[in-house]
Amino acid sequence: MIKSSFKVKIIFPTVIVLIALVVVLNVFLWVRFSALSDDLITEKLSTNSRNLKRYIETSKENAGVAAISMAFHPKVIKAIRERDRDEIIRLFLPAHDLYKVNYYVICDNEGRVLVRTNSLVNFGDTIVSRQGVRDALDGKVSTFFESASFSRVAIRTGTPVYDTDDSLVGIIFAGLRFDTPAVIEELKELLNSEIAVFLRDRRMATTISDEGRSVTDATIGMDIAKSVIENKEEYSGNLKILDTEYKAFFMPLMNDDEDAFAALFLGIPVEELSDASKKSTRNGVILGLSGLAASVALLFYIISSISKPIIKLSRDMNDIANGNLDIEVAIASDDEVGQLSRSLQKVVNILHRLLVDINIMIYEHEKGNTDYCLDSEAFNGDYKVLADNILDLTDLGMKDQLTGIPNRRSFDNRLNLEWNRAIREKQPLSILMVDVDRFKKYNDAYGHQQGDVALQIIARVLKQSIRRSVDFAARWGGEEFAVLLPATDSNGAALVAEKIRKEIENEPIPCSDAGGGNVTVSIGIGSQIPTRQSMIENLISLADGALYKAKESGRNRVVFCGNGCEEGRFNIL
Repeated sequence: MIKSSFKVKIIFPTVIVLIALVVVLNVFLWVRFSALSDDLITEKLSTNSRNLKRYIETSKENAGVAAISMAFHPKVIKAIRERDRDEIIRLFLPAHDLYKVNYYVICDNEGRVLVRTNSLVNFGDTIVSRQGVRDALDGKVSTFFESASFSRVAIRTGTPVYDTDDSLVGIIFAGLRFDTPAVIEELKELLNSEIAVFLRDRRMATTISDEGRSVTDATIGMDIAKSVIENKEEYSGNLKILDTEYKAFFMPLMNDDEDAFAALFLGIPVEELSDASKKSTRNGVILGLSGLAASVALLFYIISSISKPIIKLSRDMNDIANGNLDIEVAIASDDEVGQLSRSLQKVVNILHRLLVDINIMIYEHEKGNTDYCLDSEAFNGDYKVLADNILDLTDLGMKDQLTGIPNRRSFDNRLNLEWNRAIREKQPLSILMVDVDRFKKYNDAYGHQQGDVALQIIARVLKQSIRRSVDFAARWGGEEFAVLLPATDSNGAALVAEKIRKEIENEPIPCSDAGGGNVTVSIGIGSQIPTRQSMIENLISLADGALYKAKESGRNRVVFCGNGCEEGRFNIL
């Protein structure tokens, strides 16, 4: 609704400005000092408590990233599998700073502690009785607060560690302890507040000191902390510590069973903000007087600048018409120009967001990440229709329309990405070339429609047979498929290939040419450790040669080779 017009701006600007400035001046002169001080303290406490919660959420994310990232590290997997404690320590100690956590616990596949990086001399015990350990042994990733002998008040993530053959080799826990001097001092500096950590009936750490000495009376605030833990409710109020009045906030911490076991304290000295409120009051009075004195000059300024918003809006619209969406066109007014500018800004924001999302999606797809899509549900009306159409066009370009899995273009993009990564990390890279046996005869016997169904079933089996997120299956073309296995040597690739071959052979796809059995596939494996002198085409040639050998030696089998296959040495399963 339009609240004012140009006429109103011209006729009444002086009256409105004078009244507003006089009201502001009287508010600052007559407001009660105590109320202003309390409002400032309450607002700061509310802001700091929100920031504290954000810090906790960020700590959860850091713990998850730390645990999961190390669980996929090939050297870490090898060290845990071999129970190489010195190597585990060497790999994990630098990771504390990298992932912003302050402890790790690494166990074997029976829940026996191999290393505690915050207590290197304490290891060898079995902690399988803990819920988080049992979850990890069951293949679950979990993040929550906990309290234990090796982590007093901490957020931690537990994740299973799998070998290349999907066998469980151990468990990694990563987390952040909140009861350490470093963490509470960091929180004190970040929030500009005093911090304390309570664990059930004990205060574990505090930043409050008296002339350089830590507070010795550990019972201060304990009653409130116990109540917060018992009732699982936050508390805000006043608390006196060492003759200083604090505006206090207590927050309960929940474990994985949703039971409160600890509390965080955040305190702001009342006197500190009282001084700030006095300064704010003086500044307000000065501001009000200055505004009143400038009101006459402001009238002439308003009249002379009445046309500026229109000129700015016209220029912005011209820029938009020329394709510049990275501009700010909103005009802070409630008249017709302000309403039009805000509507135009909404259009610009939507188009800009859509353009950014499209560019990100294109970038991800070019890297081979075909699962990434823009969120069309975030748009409305015709914008949503446009986003849906873009998604459809992307699917046409990056996915195989018959089988629903990535197409040859997607595979080439992912292969380039993993090839360069393998060079950097000096890791093996394997390719499976999967070809349906006697597929032309199958089409002739059962028809092309049934042949399409067979290809769809085979694509589904391929997708289900690769367990790791880095593995990638695609339709190469016709009745041929390809599977990319990063950080996998020829032996590991052979295990995956044989699993695929057996599962397809067991699928109910009748084939009279197979002696009354089902449709089968032949699989060729190429594997090598790429170098900067290597060529991707050589790896593909290895897999093609192995596939040809599988066909030649009778079909329905797996043939694999490594760097020596160009000399004619093949291995037939």
